[in-house]
Amino acid sequence: MRFWIGAIIIGMLCGTAALSLFWTPAPPSRMQIVHKLQPPLSFGVLGTDQFGRDVLSMLMAGAWNSLSIAVSAVFIGGVVGSFLGISAAALRGLAETILMRICDILFALPPILSAMILGAFLGQGRFTAIIAIATFMVPVFARLTLATARQAWSQAYVMAARAIGNSRFSISLHHVLPNIANQILIQSATQLGLAVLTEAGLSFLGLGPAPPAPSWGRMLADAQTFLSLAPWLAILPGLVIALAVLGFNLLGDGLNALLDPRDTGY
Repeated sequence: MRFWIGAIIIGMLCGTAALSLFWTPAPPSRMQIVHKLQPPLSFGVLGTDQFGRDVLSMLMAGAWNSLSIAVSAVFIGGVVGSFLGISAAALRGLAETILMRICDILFALPPILSAMILGAFLGQGRFTAIIAIATFMVPVFARLTLATARQAWSQAYVMAARAIGNSRFSISLHHVLPNIANQILIQSATQLGLAVLTEAGLSFLGLGPAPPAPSWGRMLADAQTFLSLAPWLAILPGLVIALAVLGFNLLGDGLNALLDPRDTGY
C-alpha cells in the first residue's frame, strides 16, 4: 500500500512537471501587475503573486525545476558513491580507511554550506544546486554500498568466484553489484525526498535556478513579505514540497517492503 500511494503521488508530480514543458494555464514568468495578489479562483485557479504571475503555472513549472535537480543530484551522488563503496569493499585495507575519512569530511559540510561555497566560484544556477546536493549524497551511498558489499564478499558465491580465478573487478561487477542493487534503489528513492527538500532550501536562499525560472523554494522566499495579505503564496508551495517529500518517503518504504526479503511487514 505504501508503495502504491507513493508511486501515485510521485507519478502525478512527474506528470505535472512533464506537462509544464508543453503547457501551463499562463506563461509562468508573465507579469500582470494589475492583477497582483488575487486570491484563488478570483483570477486563475490558485490566484496570483505580487507580480500578477499565475501561481498554478509557477507551481507546475517549479515541479520540473525542483524534480529534475533532485533526480540529477541523486543520480550523480548515487553513481559516484556506489562506485567508491564497491571499490573500497573490494580493495579493503587502506582504500577503505581513506574512503571513510573522505565521507566524514563530506558529512561535515551540509549541502547548504557546500552550495554557498560553490556559488562563490560557480555562481547561482541549476549546476551549483545539483553539484552541492550530489556532494552530500556521495558519502550516503558510499557508506551504504561499502557495508552491503562487505557482507556480499563474505558469501559463498563470491568465494566460489574467487576460487576459480575471477578478478576483484569482475566479482564486484558481476556478483556483488547485482546483489546489492536493491538496497541502492531503496536508498535512492528515500534520498530523492531529501534532495527535493534541500533544493527548496537552496532556492529559498537564492542559490537555486536563476530567475525567472520558477522554483518552489523561491516561491516560499518571495511569499514571506505577503504572509498576512496573501497566505496562499506560502501555503501552496509548502504543501507541494511536503507532498513530494512524503511521496518519495512512501515510495522508499514501499520498495523496502517489496525488495528486502528481511522485511516482514510489521
